[in-house]
Amino acid sequence: MSGEILVVFEHDRGQASETSYQAFGLARALIAAGVGSTVTAVLVGADAHSFAAGVGAHGVSQALRVHHHELTDYAPQAWGDVVAELVATRSPVAVVATATDRGSEVLAHVAAIADLPFAANVLSFDGLSDGALLLTRVRWGGSLLEQASLRSKVLVISGAPHIFSSDPVGNDVAQVDDVEATLDHTASRTRIVDRVTLAAGITLTTAAVVVSGGRGVGSADGFAPLVELADLLGGAVGCSRVVTNNGWRPHSDQVGQTGKRIAPELYIACGISGAIQHWVGMMASKHVLAINTDKEANMVGKAEYAVVGDLHQILPAVSEEIRRRRGS
Repeated sequence: MSGEILVVFEHDRGQASETSYQAFGLARALIAAGVGSTVTAVLVGADAHSFAAGVGAHGVSQALRVHHHELTDYAPQAWGDVVAELVATRSPVAVVATATDRGSEVLAHVAAIADLPFAANVLSFDGLSDGALLLTRVRWGGSLLEQASLRSKVLVISGAPHIFSSDPVGNDVAQVDDVEATLDHTASRTRIVDRVTLAAGITLTTAAVVVSGGRGVGSADGFAPLVELADLLGGAVGCSRVVTNNGWRPHSDQVGQTGKRIAPELYIACGISGAIQHWVGMMASKHVLAINTDKEANMVGKAEYAVVGDLHQILPAVSEEIRRRRGS
């Protein structure tokens, strides 16, 4: 199934993230599965112009810089209208994005406008069968993996975050072309008009190390050694849903299905049983260390490393050893 794959390149006022580039890894995985032959990046708004030529290193042959005077900041309907217009005029075989809040929102608009099915949160592709694309995707907040087939004149697909590679694959430079969008006056009625900074510095979603606690921490005061270790490692503190339900930590610290999805280099799970709802939020972690008194806990079984014992004895000892080695 040859043809063009359109990739919606997500950015925030000209700032891109790792998940922005994962959409190109998704497109390359589609090509490997037999869908599409070329990749075209869609960069909406003047703030994204600086990325245009550079996306060639990610297997992109053409970058479309989409202009319109209303495209001054993120506007979900306007972005969706822009991509839907490109789908109508260019007839690609697929349009894809990373399944972030914005990526999913834009593709939902595209699918609704073009009357196309939308496969969200895809994990992998299993090739073509009788003209249909076979795929595996996450359902029910991560508690279910669904094997499905997708058949459509244009495949609309979002890839689960932190699954597809964001790494460049060469040194090519993409051909850059400018496109003037046609937007109805109502397209930007929903858009960002102001911002408030809630946090600065290291946050739960950007930290390389997350020290997270569950029911086994015991109380709000019990988080003191977790905070201490996180500070020493330059990381952030997370928690499970039961912790926020008990009022021990704010909801902004929650990791899981109804909290944040993160992908740190190291996730230290302290007193967390490892229910699927929590695992969904941290399963993209590069390495997982579980500390728990219950050697049969799900988190202990799934973790790369595990320490069976009392976290209130183990964490202070770890912090003390870090200080000793640093000479402080």
